[in-house]
Amino acid sequence: MLFLSLHLIIPLFFLNTETTISRLNRCVRTALPKGLKTAWWLIKITVPVSFGVMLLDYFGILNLIAQHTGPFFKLLGLPGVSAIVLITSIFTNIYSVVAILAMLNLPVREGIILATMCLVSHGFLIETAVMKRTGSSPVRMLLLRIAGSFAVAWMLNMAMPGHISNHEFLVPAHLESFSAAFLHWFYSISSTVIKILILVNVLLIFQQIMEEFGWIGLIDKPLSPLMKIFGLPQSATLSWVVANLIGLAYGSAIMIDQTEKGKMSREDADLLNHHVSVSHSQLEDPLLFLTLGYTLHWLIWPRVLVAIAAVWLRKAGLKLKNNRKVLPG
Repeated sequence: MLFLSLHLIIPLFFLNTETTISRLNRCVRTALPKGLKTAWWLIKITVPVSFGVMLLDYFGILNLIAQHTGPFFKLLGLPGVSAIVLITSIFTNIYSVVAILAMLNLPVREGIILATMCLVSHGFLIETAVMKRTGSSPVRMLLLRIAGSFAVAWMLNMAMPGHISNHEFLVPAHLESFSAAFLHWFYSISSTVIKILILVNVLLIFQQIMEEFGWIGLIDKPLSPLMKIFGLPQSATLSWVVANLIGLAYGSAIMIDQTEKGKMSREDADLLNHHVSVSHSQLEDPLLFLTLGYTLHWLIWPRVLVAIAAVWLRKAGLKLKNNRKVLPG
């Protein structure tokens, strides 16, 4: 009897295994062309933008801009050098911000406020290109992120205990040669390109597997109440998860693919962009600042609150616009 049962079960097991393997192979074959296409699109933006930033930094143009914007930061109680930190983040990434803050050795309170501003406003050019492709106005996204960064600074300045110090901090002079600056950029961008190629393709393959085996519902249902609080449609759940786990630049592959497949409309993607433009990469990026002794929760909740406000204000604006269209005359 046992032999008969095994005789029937074992072929069935291998049949199911073979079917699963063929389905996984199909997922890889489907996802890879799209992954390589999206990765190439990101690389075409990332490489020239990062090279331009390296030139701006080397020739002191970033510092020159910061000298004119520094007084505005003092209105928030932040030292004038804050302008250099924020402008660097706008044109580069969070790793650069961590390096500058470590070099400046600011008091923890100022450092946390600046770090949170930079978590909102970093990688403008690349991430704005992603949001434009998924249905949002690039001008609106830029303005939202600038306004959002100052909103979180205001919130933290009001909520955090202690006071801003009056001490002014200076950025050390840039002394390295052009060849050294170029080599540093080359090694950095090479690492970034490799990350893009790997992460984008892995994410799209993973998404295709989730769709093939019907696992997306396992994410949608538990997060549905949270999406309602955020004012986001359920179709945006997967893209929201990816954007918060690994950020906009690397997670753009999922967002673009969801819109191109019609699984997330451009209107829904626009609402999602209003959220994730302010609040994204809530895992990796804040953890980087732990090396500077910053408290994690201050880096997270202000961005979430401003992101929620941004989505609901956008929805209210769209509703008002639609109501005006239906009014007679």
